[in-house]
Amino acid sequence: MAALPYPTVLTTSRLTLRPFTADDTAVVMAIQSNWNVTRNLRLAPYPPTWDALSAWLAGHADEWAAGTAFRFALEWEGRVIGCCDLDEIDDATGELGYWLTQAVWGKGLATEAARAVVDLAWTRLGLTTLRSGHVEDNPNSGRVLRKLGFRLTGAQRLWSNPREDWIVQRVYHVGRSDWR
Repeated sequence: MAALPYPTVLTTSRLTLRPFTADDTAVVMAIQSNWNVTRNLRLAPYPPTWDALSAWLAGHADEWAAGTAFRFALEWEGRVIGCCDLDEIDDATGELGYWLTQAVWGKGLATEAARAVVDLAWTRLGLTTLRSGHVEDNPNSGRVLRKLGFRLTGAQRLWSNPREDWIVQRVYHVGRSDWR
């Protein structure tokens, strides 16, 4: 896998994708304090705490340097609206994830951000396969993945930290040759 200089900034027609900083803690706290957002995140604590979010953000640079995760703050119209990332990177594979503040849902921003990050995975990181998933009661996330060429490959039962219960996660995969 190729190295990615820190910081790397990506741009799309409407978004700037840049590494998070400690200054983003308050906005991430506000976004993840919305149950409608965090209920769809498998590992995030709910309610979020300042200390947990600060620690999560502080760990990004080390993950970046190790090549195991690349997490991008999404800026739209001058403000942070969410996250799109590649993590669990190992042996030319990785996992795509994203979340956005509820106020911007339905505007195509998740698809736009994810397209930029998937393109980065193929062209600059040399990954060959990506996986992703969504909790079964969040079909809109599945539509984002299908627009990008991901294919539903199964389902798995996983623990959800915010829900404090088991969920069914729909699992998707895409190979570099399948991506659009």
